[in-house]
Amino acid sequence: MSVRRGTIDHVTSTASTVDRAFAAALYDDTDSGLDTGASLLAADTGADAELARRGEEFMAAAWQRGWQPADVTRLVRRELEDAHLGLAAALIRAQAAKDRPRGPRWTAQLDALAEQPEPRPADRFSHATTVLELYRLVLRLPTLEPLEEPRRPAGPGTSRMLGRIRALLAKAEGTGYPEEAEALTAKAQELMARHSVDEALLAASAPAPDAPGACRIGVEPPYEQAKAVLLDAVARANHCRAVWNEPYAFSTVVGFEADLEAVELLYTSLLVQATHAMAKAEAAQRAGGRKRTKTFRQSFLAAYAHRVGDRLTAAAESQVSEDLLPVLVTRETAVTDRLETMFPRTTTTRLRGINDEAGWTEGAKAADEAQVRSRPRLP
Repeated sequence: MSVRRGTIDHVTSTASTVDRAFAAALYDDTDSGLDTGASLLAADTGADAELARRGEEFMAAAWQRGWQPADVTRLVRRELEDAHLGLAAALIRAQAAKDRPRGPRWTAQLDALAEQPEPRPADRFSHATTVLELYRLVLRLPTLEPLEEPRRPAGPGTSRMLGRIRALLAKAEGTGYPEEAEALTAKAQELMARHSVDEALLAASAPAPDAPGACRIGVEPPYEQAKAVLLDAVARANHCRAVWNEPYAFSTVVGFEADLEAVELLYTSLLVQATHAMAKAEAAQRAGGRKRTKTFRQSFLAAYAHRVGDRLTAAAESQVSEDLLPVLVTRETAVTDRLETMFPRTTTTRLRGINDEAGWTEGAKAADEAQVRSRPRLP
């Protein structure tokens, strides 16, 4: 009987240590509160397991508020340091073992965390400080719009098509020849458009109609406004819609699952291509004695987004015949309805700092070189 009572006392003691540390550090923004909480935790080695358990609970609560693993790690990477990121990844992985089954997009986010190294051991006070700083951030996350996993899982045909698209875009990113990058990107967009049409026809004939979903794609500083415009252009060209959340550095893209996959692939690739082209153009500007780089880059990316959006739309439309328009219109209406349900109030934002003529000219030129040119409709 005395052994059991001792166990209960020990659990109560460690929980009390964590509670007192949280009261000092998590609900107080001061450094002194953080130091007090870290000191309490550092002094009680028996509190470690309870501290980790509370962290998993905080992560589970974040999921209930609409956050996903990639959202949390993106914010931690931006607001804190590598030690916090490693700790967050470890907590997410630990919580996932106890979580309910989720869909393929969630699973892919967890798989990506496997590349994040475990946090290195530190002295107890430094480690406790890192834990409390991370918990402060996670505890104060606001509620986001919930994202649903796709109702209809992707089949083997989708996987093969996305594999081909991914391979084409990888080649476009790696080539040093603009004409080759243009041709490869054009073919990738045409495959996306063809796949979107096939998916639309398949869904229209299915017993249970498909429904649009949503995903979040990071839109990271710097020049995040121009990047958000580029993502919006890619989304619209692929029958999706995007809403930018500037404070948390992501856009929510609404659309059907195959189109969401295409948008994520193409946006990532075009961003890589734009960055390479911008660095090359900027080097030429500096060689000519130019020193203003920030305004050049902002204007470059804005022009790139504007021009490449037109090319993407033209390439996508080249794959659609008049007899397919009713099906696509029905799907676009469903996407718009889902967007308005998720985001009943949105505002438009004007691009700022687009006043560099050389940057705009070079960005438009780069977009022309990476353009997605129209071709005859695929049979």
